[in-house]
Amino acid sequence: MARRIKLTVAYDGTGYCGWQLQKNGVTVEQRLNEAISSLTGETIQVVGASRTDSGVHAMGNVAVFDTDTRIPAEKLAYALNARLPEDIRVTKSEEALPGFHPRKANSIKTYVYRIWNHPFENPMKRLYAAFIYFPLDVERMREAAAWLIGEHDFKSFASAGGQAEETIRTIYRLDVERQENEILITVSGSGFLYNMVRIIAGTLIQAGAGAFPADHVREILSARDRQAAGQTAPARGLTLAGIEYEKALADWLPVREAEWRYGIWQKEILSAGEAYLYMDDCEERDWERNLLRLIKKSMRDGARRVWISDRQGRLQPGTAGEYDIFQPDQEKVMPDGMEESLRTSFPDAPSAGEIKWFYTEKVRENH
Repeated sequence: MARRIKLTVAYDGTGYCGWQLQKNGVTVEQRLNEAISSLTGETIQVVGASRTDSGVHAMGNVAVFDTDTRIPAEKLAYALNARLPEDIRVTKSEEALPGFHPRKANSIKTYVYRIWNHPFENPMKRLYAAFIYFPLDVERMREAAAWLIGEHDFKSFASAGGQAEETIRTIYRLDVERQENEILITVSGSGFLYNMVRIIAGTLIQAGAGAFPADHVREILSARDRQAAGQTAPARGLTLAGIEYEKALADWLPVREAEWRYGIWQKEILSAGEAYLYMDDCEERDWERNLLRLIKKSMRDGARRVWISDRQGRLQPGTAGEYDIFQPDQEKVMPDGMEESLRTSFPDAPSAGEIKWFYTEKVRENH
């Protein structure tokens, strides 16, 4: 029986046309496929977690493949490294669950962007850091970065040509620190749009140079226009530091941003196949897209039925995008524990008896 093998991969991206297979250049994915196929005698195509661009580096990208080889999973790293070029290394190999998908599984990705901030270039840094000769105000960069933390529409920070249909992402951490002449921007998030980290870096560089006040980043976010943000910083400064996969769903997932406020009760997903989405507030332009996005997230996480309540009363039986919305015959009661969590996150929310629930449980066939 075939096993699914998970690899943690580090590479110097200087000599590659990115991760993903290309017709006109050598890629990291190509070299991995060649090495694994040579070792196992099978035709292997890995699936990667992050499809990094040309010149971008990684310390902890993740890839999986299925194989019938009898080589122990933990030994594959050693065997593959003997076949890989010296600028690509498998730092860990292990067996994964059969259904594990490195891009679809919930995860937190961490990138580090390096800037050599000195009047003169450093030859030892030229392939791994962007060179900025004029002084940067790190404290101003930190203040600007703070506006990006949280769940937002990052359309202003996405280059054209990306494959993502949805531009809402969550940034959990965005730090800026100076280590002598080097500035490190460390960003962790649920996922990133095409060139998003490099555009964030370019925008923070402009803030650090005094091109605009730190709070202007709030206006850049609100614009939802790529032209509003800074330049895309050079690829060589970016490294994918690592990917941490979610081991279990949180019982309660509250989000409180200026644009929208909601909470998802996830404790019943595994036991009963049900999720509960409470939408406390949301700007009109974002209401339906958030409704659909959060239903889809809950179903991807394992819910077969999603209960929904909208405090603004915009939800009605019928259809919303690709989902059919129903009203139950009998009044729905919150599961144990949810009301306390709801009240903690949204103190002015209606009482449990006042909340009106609807549900969806299946995507129509034309989806």
